[in-house]
Amino acid sequence: MSGLRERKKQATREALMTAALRLALTRGLENVRVEDIAAEAGVSPRTYNNYFSSKYEAITARHTDRVRASVAALRARPPDEPLWEALTEAMVRPWAEHAGTSDAAPPPELLVAIRMLNDEPALRAESLRVAFAADGELAAAIAERVGADPARDLYPSLVAVTVTAAVQAGVAHWLRADPPVPLVPVLRDCLRALAAGLPSPSE
Repeated sequence: MSGLRERKKQATREALMTAALRLALTRGLENVRVEDIAAEAGVSPRTYNNYFSSKYEAITARHTDRVRASVAALRARPPDEPLWEALTEAMVRPWAEHAGTSDAAPPPELLVAIRMLNDEPALRAESLRVAFAADGELAAAIAERVGADPARDLYPSLVAVTVTAAVQAGVAHWLRADPPVPLVPVLRDCLRALAAGLPSPSE
């Protein structure tokens, strides 16, 4: 029974995320209310509030899930895998599941949705809040792999914030690309350069 209940809760959460993003894209963020999202998903505003505290949280929820999935993926990597290989695979995996792993350019609707998250100040602030909180979780996972203390040693936190920044830079570059390019190779290039110490392109 608990498994069925969890699946229903996840289905409701997914419906709310989808409705929130769809309404924001079609109406404009400023014209979307929590009541509109709840109605679109077929639930009451009270039910909505059991899942999200604001429309911004619902719209950015997939980004939140990607960040948390990266931390979980890092913890699931083989313990003897080199740190930067493990980090690269862990950070890329959630984006690959969302944007695809092929060399084909992304669908236009995906670009529009992610561009909105980057361009709308309120959504960007929510995304940065999530990323800041997740940096601590990522640092803890890194510390576990390298045998460090995240509360005392600088290295795990330094790696966590630089990896997060590299992914953000890669996504921003991907959004600007004209013509559009696939995302995963861009992210791999960013993380590969970071792992190599960011050598100058002329080197």
